[in-house]
Amino acid sequence: MESDFIVIGGGIAGVSIGARLSQLGRVILLESESGLGYHASGRSAALFDECLGRSEVVALNRASHAYHAGTNGGVLSERGLMVVGRAEDAVLFEADCAHMGLSRLTTPEACALMPVLDPGAVAFAGLHERAWDLDTDLLIQNFAREIRGNGGKVMTRAAVEAITRTGTGWLVRTATAEFEGRILVNAAGAWVDQVARMAGVAPLGFCPMRRSIARLPAPGGREVSRWPMVVGAGERWYCKPDAGKLLVSPAEEDQVPPHDAFADDMVLAEGLARYEEMVTEPVTRVETSWAGLRTFSPDRLLVIGFDPTEPSFFWHAGQGGVGFQTAPAASQLAADIVAGRAPEIGADLARAFSPARFA
Repeated sequence: MESDFIVIGGGIAGVSIGARLSQLGRVILLESESGLGYHASGRSAALFDECLGRSEVVALNRASHAYHAGTNGGVLSERGLMVVGRAEDAVLFEADCAHMGLSRLTTPEACALMPVLDPGAVAFAGLHERAWDLDTDLLIQNFAREIRGNGGKVMTRAAVEAITRTGTGWLVRTATAEFEGRILVNAAGAWVDQVARMAGVAPLGFCPMRRSIARLPAPGGREVSRWPMVVGAGERWYCKPDAGKLLVSPAEEDQVPPHDAFADDMVLAEGLARYEEMVTEPVTRVETSWAGLRTFSPDRLLVIGFDPTEPSFFWHAGQGGVGFQTAPAASQLAADIVAGRAPEIGADLARAFSPARFA
């Protein structure tokens, strides 16, 4: 089957760049699992936080806001984000305030927003409202629908077994079919370096990091839907309402090989203990838990652009936990590069994300 673009990876990175490229030519997207967004994308905290990340990432966040808020009816709903800290967290809290532009709260104000906070434990609190719940499944399906609507193919259960360079592009083989494409797009999440090796392209040194999360019953049976996302100063833990329950994460970054991730019980217990330090309701039951891999490049910035040694091999990788919130602007940048257009987001930012920085 022939195409202009073969996209490897059916997470938010792959479907978003696939949607943008489907406006430029025929796209075939290959996902090894039975559904889209199975790995990291399906295990996201589902928050759009404009302030999350380095300055270059924040620029992508802000450039993505209008798309998230309005395209296809939008995928955002109000949430807000509050940071709380203990007395010994003063330095961490001040750094968070400076980075996020938090409005400082008194302890009673913080407890009014999350009534299970322990007023004896909360020494610092701050809030910003530039954080929203993000409907991750709807965003993925919107992008996939765009690919199909422009004549492309989205193929699941299509694990890549071999990649061969041809005179006109690439030949990608799965267990059941072969696909030819002019440009190969590597959006394989934690597996991007493996895909590069298969294609004979030097890997860049991506690092998958595990992050675990637990779903708890609503503390004390309370109505939690209007609580903000709450983060321990220095991101020692976080919690977020979810469908009448509470998600709590240790916010760990533990380096692991690419795999179908699962929560580490000890790490999860340690994170829940850090959360319990700040609240009046103990954790009595974990309903379920899971983990995802947040994959970082060596400098922890996204990698978007053609490989400097292979001009038909395109990297769209290293989202590092910000894949959903940056997807509209990151995929637009990718399409601008492929089309040879001046990047909407600006040439300086395009250079900041280019794989050429590792050459």
